Amino acid sequence: MVCNITNTTYTTNSTCRVDTLEGLAYCPVFLLGFFLNATALRAFFAKRESWTDTHIYMLNLAIADSTLILFLPLRIYNAFICLPVNHVCTFLIFTHYINMYASILTTTAISVQRYLVIRFPLQARSWRKKKEVAFAVCLILWGLILTISAIFHKDNHPEKLSTCYERCKNIHLSPVFIVLMVVCGYLAPLLIVVFCSSRIISILLKVDDKSEEKNRTIGIVTANMIVFIFCYTPIHVGFVVNYEPPVNWQFERLPVHVYLHVAEWIASTNCCFDSVSYSFLLKRFFRK
Repeated sequence: MVCNITNTTYTTNSTCRVDTLEGLAYCPVFLLGFFLNATALRAFFAKRESWTDTHIYMLNLAIADSTLILFLPLRIYNAFICLPVNHVCTFLIFTHYINMYASILTTTAISVQRYLVIRFPLQARSWRKKKEVAFAVCLILWGLILTISAIFHKDNHPEKLSTCYERCKNIHLSPVFIVLMVVCGYLAPLLIVVFCSSRIISILLKVDDKSEEKNRTIGIVTANMIVFIFCYTPIHVGFVVNYEPPVNWQFERLPVHVYLHVAEWIASTNCCFDSVSYSFLLKRFFRK
């Protein structure tokens, strides 16, 4: 499936391709993700009068994950019964990735907040308007992501799609868009998350304390870092390879084409893994 380009006129030669395996793969992600995120949101709003800055970041993460999850049924439907290629597809693609990057950047903000609190515990107690700052940071993150999406919205217009969730193989994304997604949307957050997580673990290991709370904190920080790397590395490698695939990697022969679909599925599973963070936070929340 390719798109023939003549000057500025695009002609999409696409056929409906049923992908039962993809549809079946997204079903458990949707069911588990919907249950876990709905439970988390219910718990958050049940105690909204006691929110801290951490809860605001976590709530923002839950909203991003929940929104992505809510649109997965359309992706599942498309895998079994192809959706027509139109502007709704453009909306669905951007909704998926907007919420993915909102999750990435919110996770990064949470890592920075955790590091500052553990690195400067005494100063952190005297910080004022922490909730207001957290709320402002979340708004800035959403504003930044939505602005970039608006600027590059033509990159996923219907004439550049071969199916509802798949771009034409011979029409590459804008190089600037690729750089923003890979460098600003992944590499920079990755470095921040790894640095903050490593420093938190190092600081806690030096503390002469064998309490369950300390071990649990180290465990959750380590798990979050590993999940971040596991979920988001494949898809961004895919973006780079998709932009300029090696000559001997042919989409219709399997490797790159299948890799991109698997990488997207792996990235989507982060909506379920984030529930580990929710569980840890909410357990302490209700215990208090």
